[in-house]
Amino acid sequence: MTKLSFKTVTLAALVAVGNASPALYPRAAASNSTYVFTNSHGLNFTQMNTTLPNVTILATGGTIAGSSDDNTATTGYKAGAIGIQQLMDAVPEMLDVANVAGIQVANVGSPDVTSSLLLRMAKTLNEVVCDDPTMSGAVITHGTDTLEETAFFLDATVNCGKPIVVVGAMRPATAISADGPFNLLQAVTVAAHPTARNRGALVVLNDRIVSAFYASKTDANTMDTFKAVEMGNLGAIVSNKPYFFYPPVMPTGKTTFDVRTVASIPRVDILYSYQDMHNDTLYDAVDNGAKGIVIAGSGSGSVSTSFSTAIDDIASTHSLPIVLSSRTGNGEVPLTDSTSTIGSGFLNPQKARILLGLLLAENKGFKEIKEAFATNGVA
Repeated sequence: MTKLSFKTVTLAALVAVGNASPALYPRAAASNSTYVFTNSHGLNFTQMNTTLPNVTILATGGTIAGSSDDNTATTGYKAGAIGIQQLMDAVPEMLDVANVAGIQVANVGSPDVTSSLLLRMAKTLNEVVCDDPTMSGAVITHGTDTLEETAFFLDATVNCGKPIVVVGAMRPATAISADGPFNLLQAVTVAAHPTARNRGALVVLNDRIVSAFYASKTDANTMDTFKAVEMGNLGAIVSNKPYFFYPPVMPTGKTTFDVRTVASIPRVDILYSYQDMHNDTLYDAVDNGAKGIVIAGSGSGSVSTSFSTAIDDIASTHSLPIVLSSRTGNGEVPLTDSTSTIGSGFLNPQKARILLGLLLAENKGFKEIKEAFATNGVA
């Protein structure tokens, strides 16, 4: 009898069994009989064709797993109401492109995703996908509100060339014309496709393939919301066939991190700049435990003269790294000769926060942090 390790048993315990079912989108019948095999990590893969690639799906909740009693509701629904097994069962077409297994790592709205959950996902993906030669790629189902933060984090911390695809939906699973099923099918298709390798993590929604390094949610309501406005899409999906516009290449400025031994990410706060902004917002953040600060400044990272003086004071008295980004959502905040602040380059505030937190987790000092951000813009 094979003896399972504690790690395997723990991982197997995460494998999803699905929640009680609200009415979902119409389910198509699988064209062939399926069967299940269990891999060395204890994951149960459903398959119809043994020659197809293996793809693991990590589920975190979000709108793609959302539910409402009103099938016209696109707001006010319960996010993270449906389990991954139920989502997989409702899209049997996935089995035409890959053998799939699901792990329910969380079932929450994306504002409730924490840095500890991000670390757990990165460690799981490195172990289950990167270190397993039988795995082709992975999909992460996620709420769209903070999807770009998770995608950016995984892009920096999952250290292999296999496709890591983050997917969500703008309409809950119970809505008329829900977008989740096709988005999930497309994400699995991209994760299984060899042309998706060596491109960093990817975001797939609404027929678009976007670099996780640059993707941002640009609209609160519409389905065509994830874009890299200045950098453009990497590719498109037509009739469930991915087409990439460019050969594989990593984003300029991408920094990678090994988080296998990282226990936590230091706290980094974002402060939004505005007219009449009070200096005490900065001092309060530091007094309440922030180890780094990102300022979402106006224009190219500007703040008032008074606030700039407070920044100099905090930087000198607390040796605290302070990154200037832009609240505009696009454009560059360049590096300067300042010994108090660091320009975020082309990274928006939420991504600058992720990068700064990872650098602090490695105990990097001001000079090293500045060098890391320097590659993200015109130094």
